[in-house]
Amino acid sequence: MHLWFRTLLVMFRARRRSKLGVHDLGRLALRVLPTDTDLLGHINNGVYLSIMDLGRFDLLIRAGMWDTLRAAGIYPVVVYETISFRRSLDLWVRYELQTKVLGYDERVVYIEQRFVRDGEVCAVGIMAGRFLRRGGGSVDTAELAALLGVDRSELVLPDWVVRWAADSRLPSNREPFPSDWSI
Repeated sequence: MHLWFRTLLVMFRARRRSKLGVHDLGRLALRVLPTDTDLLGHINNGVYLSIMDLGRFDLLIRAGMWDTLRAAGIYPVVVYETISFRRSLDLWVRYELQTKVLGYDERVVYIEQRFVRDGEVCAVGIMAGRFLRRGGGSVDTAELAALLGVDRSELVLPDWVVRWAADSRLPSNREPFPSDWSI
């Protein structure tokens, strides 16, 4: 993550903002900074993914999950993500990053994030995240829900997300997956 200072600022401010429920819509007001842009003066496509981290940190902290997870020795990781672009966000422009949990399967939490300017969606990212133990191993979403007091049944995962997840999934790191361009 290359947004160290902004990440620390978002994490600090999140503790002072209103509380959210895990399934609430998180909103984070941001501005396009010079370090976010490419030579064309708009947010670089790769930076969007880093900025999405900010929205997830904000939601984790405001929903009270961050401290609980840290105390349990659990941390989140991105398994796969996709982003689609509609409009540019240019230097110094203010926008809102919206973050919402879409649902769960047995292993993964799915989150949608939208970059919104003046009420119009500029880009949408979908992220699948897992939770791992510092000592090794993963945490399934049933255990995660029990730890955080979350009712996974409140959300029904949309069919298109299920299809996206199946199409995006790579083999386990315990299985061979050689780079073979001949197929």
